[in-house]
Amino acid sequence: MAYQIQKAAVLGSGVMGSGIAAHLANIGIPVLLLDIVPRELSKEEEAQGLSLQDKAVRNRFAHTSIQKLLKHKPAPLTAKKNLELLTPGNLEDDLEKLKDVDWIIEVVVENLDIKKSLYEKIDAVRKPGTIISSNTSGISINAMAEGRSEDFQSHFLGTHFFNPPRYLKLLEVIPAKTTAPEVVEFMTRFGEDRLGKGVVIAKDTPNFIANRIGTYGLLVTIREMQKRGYSVGEVDSVTGPLIGRPKSATFRTLDVVGLDTFMHVAKNVYDQTSGDEKKVFEAPEFLMKMVDNGWLGSKTGQGFFLKKDKEILELDPQTLEYRPAGKLKTPSQEMAQQQKGLSAKMKTLVYANDRTGELLWNILAPALRYSAQLTGEIADNIVAIDNAMKWGFGWQQGPFEIWDAIGVKESIEKMKQEDQEIPAFVQTLLDSGNETFYKEVNGDLYFFDGSDYQPVPVNEKVIDLKRYKKKHGVIKSNAGASLIDLGDGIALLEFHSQSNSIGLDIIQMINFAVDEVEKNFKGLVIGNQGKNFCVGANLGMILMEAQDDNIFELDFTIKAFQNAMMKIKYCTKPVVAAPFGMSLGGGAEVALPAAHIQASMETYMGLVEAGVGLIPGGGGNKELYIKHLKGLPKGVLVDYQNVASKVFESIATAKVSTSAEEARENNFLNFVDGISVNSDHLIHDAKQAALALHEMGYQPPKREKVPVTGEPGYATLLLGAEGMLLSGYISEYDLKIAKKLAFVLAGGKVPYGTLVDEQYLLDLEREAFLSLVAEPKTQQRMQHMLVKGKPLRN
Repeated sequence: MAYQIQKAAVLGSGVMGSGIAAHLANIGIPVLLLDIVPRELSKEEEAQGLSLQDKAVRNRFAHTSIQKLLKHKPAPLTAKKNLELLTPGNLEDDLEKLKDVDWIIEVVVENLDIKKSLYEKIDAVRKPGTIISSNTSGISINAMAEGRSEDFQSHFLGTHFFNPPRYLKLLEVIPAKTTAPEVVEFMTRFGEDRLGKGVVIAKDTPNFIANRIGTYGLLVTIREMQKRGYSVGEVDSVTGPLIGRPKSATFRTLDVVGLDTFMHVAKNVYDQTSGDEKKVFEAPEFLMKMVDNGWLGSKTGQGFFLKKDKEILELDPQTLEYRPAGKLKTPSQEMAQQQKGLSAKMKTLVYANDRTGELLWNILAPALRYSAQLTGEIADNIVAIDNAMKWGFGWQQGPFEIWDAIGVKESIEKMKQEDQEIPAFVQTLLDSGNETFYKEVNGDLYFFDGSDYQPVPVNEKVIDLKRYKKKHGVIKSNAGASLIDLGDGIALLEFHSQSNSIGLDIIQMINFAVDEVEKNFKGLVIGNQGKNFCVGANLGMILMEAQDDNIFELDFTIKAFQNAMMKIKYCTKPVVAAPFGMSLGGGAEVALPAAHIQASMETYMGLVEAGVGLIPGGGGNKELYIKHLKGLPKGVLVDYQNVASKVFESIATAKVSTSAEEARENNFLNFVDGISVNSDHLIHDAKQAALALHEMGYQPPKREKVPVTGEPGYATLLLGAEGMLLSGYISEYDLKIAKKLAFVLAGGKVPYGTLVDEQYLLDLEREAFLSLVAEPKTQQRMQHMLVKGKPLRN
């Protein structure tokens, strides 16, 4: 049977249910969101004279949850308009509507009897072939399927999303014994391609993969803190980015998750295990007291941390009193910071003979052994376990990757000295003469399966550039960028400077890449797999040149950047930009002139130069203005002033999109530009876009003159800026920047509607940029951004 999901239903509209519904809406799937019927009226409903029989009352829970999506942070929706795809209802009046959907996702309370009762009702109304899944975080999938019809059972499985569903990559797919293999295969593919998730197949065991290991690790950390007298702040200071974990580290993570949720997940395993494992999952007494006190974390305003005025206080687990947060400071931390790469840092830290080393060894060693003991029980292989921890808990390295990083043989020797039990899986690895769980063979990655090495399964849409370059090499490279042959006649220009900031090295490689592609390739992709696509020009270099009064050098560099952007725009072969993450300033300027933009769904794009006292200098003002003009409906009388005002507001306020969909609404993307929901597929999707343009007989745009608003438009833009000054929204210096920007966007001192050449606009832009960069207040803003990482309003 060929499955497709065109409409879905989510049963349960709590934080998780509404979040899943929002994510489905983000990818264009209409969702019916159902919840229970309220048993009593709210005060507002009483005041309106409503009764319990009114539809508005009966749908209240689902309706309220949908409206709350606009207030949640981080935002569950990629665009406000996606709210239109969500329809509220209730589980008594609207169950019949389930016959019209292709996927039913149950997200009700974690109670087996309640779930089974609901499934009985679903079974009576669903059409054959409808996929049903549970978002349970730990209840047995097989137990939930019992007693249902054969068709229900063959289409039933677990789909465990992680919160928040839009942002966390992991989707654990848990088949029941009765689930049809083709349903598992379809949901895996759908999860990766449409939902944009990293899918792992988990076995039907308590808490599945990520929560099983993650909760174990958190509880081991709590016990180690208690045993050796570390403070909450000390633990968090070394269990975050220092070891490749999220900034929230250990206890801030628990505050975000909610202590009540964490305790529930821990109890899941506690109730279903025995022996030493059961002891670990027994909640410490002070945690139970925190729950009794209502100190659940962020949602109650206090947990392990409490913000008092501007000071962050940490909880003392012994006294349950708050005190100023502390940090660990040891020699091993300083040594680790000097190491290149996470693996080297980890090895330095875990074997260090100081309080940091002791803490990290004593929390990592048990977690590594536990992961090895569960191999085969919770997942088929170590790849699934590693991916689950990376995608679900934000670890940079999974347990077995960590083990390789610190040295399997070396760590086992230390464990044996401490009389720790060595898992049979690890002993088998060493007995076979191997010392790593992963190894490279001819550029491909292999994993140890308990007896031999097998290729790591790879989706053809996932292109790992680091591994690809090892296998295929590069055409040309310098310190800032590399040109790579992606195959099928498409080349890739990869930025890899620090923070992917644009300097002369990248500009040189852009020029080389365009020339090379015009001669020998069908198209070019500009993309990379760094933390962000590009956060703009090399601000430190610009500030240094400005302070040294090297305006000639800056003029040369800005002109070279402008010329490179024009080269991208008028390349005779299609150039596809593949932005993701922060695509700011110069990063947006690289994308705007491309023939096509293939953006990751999580793309935060904007021309933000005003924040450092500048305006865009690489053609960004012109390109965004043109993009707005081209986005207008054909045959409609164009109001150039309205277009210029919108672009002016976007650049003057340094507006940044909160998603690729919002970037489209802001005209950084047009209606034909693409959005990749799965960020791992971005390079592949961009390559396919370049090939498609080539196959359609791509022709570069014709050089056309640009209509501008001229002097009348300049006056109108200034009027708006002065109004912002009078209202206190901007400073006097902001107004000076705004005047420069208005002059550029208006096209200078020309009549309204004058057609001007692109080079004319670039010259105006460069002149304004150079005049601002020489200003002391701009240099103060640049310095502040470099030191503090945030804008200065002077």
